[in-house]
Amino acid sequence: MTISKIWVFVEATDAKVATSSLELLTAARATGATVEAIVAGDGAALATELGSYGATKVYATGDLGGALLGVPVASAIAALAAAGDPAQLILLAQSYDGRDVAGRLSAKLNATVLTNAIGFTVEGDSVTTEHAVFGGAKTMKATFTSAGPHILLVRPKSFAAEASGGAPASVEALAVGDVGATGTAKIVERHVEQHSGPSLDEASVVVSGGRGLGEAAKYEMVEDLAKLLKGAPGASRAIVDAGWVPYSYQVGQTGKTVKPDVYIAVGISGATQHMVGMKGAKTIIAINKDKEAPIFGIADLGIVGDVHKVLPKLIEALRAHT
Repeated sequence: MTISKIWVFVEATDAKVATSSLELLTAARATGATVEAIVAGDGAALATELGSYGATKVYATGDLGGALLGVPVASAIAALAAAGDPAQLILLAQSYDGRDVAGRLSAKLNATVLTNAIGFTVEGDSVTTEHAVFGGAKTMKATFTSAGPHILLVRPKSFAAEASGGAPASVEALAVGDVGATGTAKIVERHVEQHSGPSLDEASVVVSGGRGLGEAAKYEMVEDLAKLLKGAPGASRAIVDAGWVPYSYQVGQTGKTVKPDVYIAVGISGATQHMVGMKGAKTIIAINKDKEAPIFGIADLGIVGDVHKVLPKLIEALRAHT
C-alpha cells in the first residue's frame, strides 16, 4: 500500500506553532502525500499557518483543560486511526511532548516507533529513516517492516521549514474520549525562561562556551559577545554538568540542535556529542588554545589562542563599532 497520507503532530503554545512542527510539515509535503495536522487545542487559530506549510486538514482536540498532552492526544489519534482511513506514517518532533505521545500511541496501536531520526524517504509503501550514531560520526538507515501505521520521531533542525503558500486547512474536531485515571495529571504552572535576545533554537548567531573558559564567572564573556552580535549564548555539556549555566543552554546530542548562520565555539574542544548538535551551522568559528582540538577539524575559521585574551579584545573591538 502506497504511503498516501501523513499525519503530523503539531506542537503550539499560545497559538504559536513550534518551528520543529513546521519542519515536519515541510518534509511531509515533499513526499507528495496528503498531509494532515493533529493539534492539541484550538485548530481554527492555526489553520491558515498550517495550510501555508502544506496541511490540508487540521484535527483539533479543543481545550484539554490543562491536561498533560501525552494521554489525551495519543488516545485521540488511536481512535482516529481505528475509525478508518488512517495515515500510514505519523510524524512527531523529538521533544518532550512528542516522545510522550509517540510512546503511548505505539502501545495503543501496537505499532513500531523509531526515534531520533535526522531524515526519511518514502518510496511506495516503504519508509526508510536516517539516524546519527556514534555521536554523529556515522549515519545508519532503518526501514519499517511492519504494516503500519509507522510512528517516527524526528530530531529538530533536520529539515528547513518552508511555507508553500497553500490555502488555509479545513478544521475538524478530534474526540479524545474517556482516558480514565491516566488522564488525571494536570499542568499546574508553566515557567518560561526569560531571555533578552533571540532563543537558542532560532538565533542566526550562536556563541557557545566550554570548559576552556576556566570558571563559571568567565561565561559572562560569552553572553557579552552573543549580545553584541545579536545572537544567543550556548554551552557544552561539560559546563552544564558543572552547574555553570542551565541545561537549556546546552548544545549537542543530549541538548539542542542548532543551525545558525554563524556558530562561535569558545573554549570547546569538540567532543563528537557536542558537534552533532552544531555542525550544520553555515559558518563555524573556533577559539581554543589547543591547536589539536577536534573542533578545528570542522571549523571554517580557527583561532589558536587563549580565550581570556582573544574574547576581551574581540568584545572591545565590537563595542568600538556600535
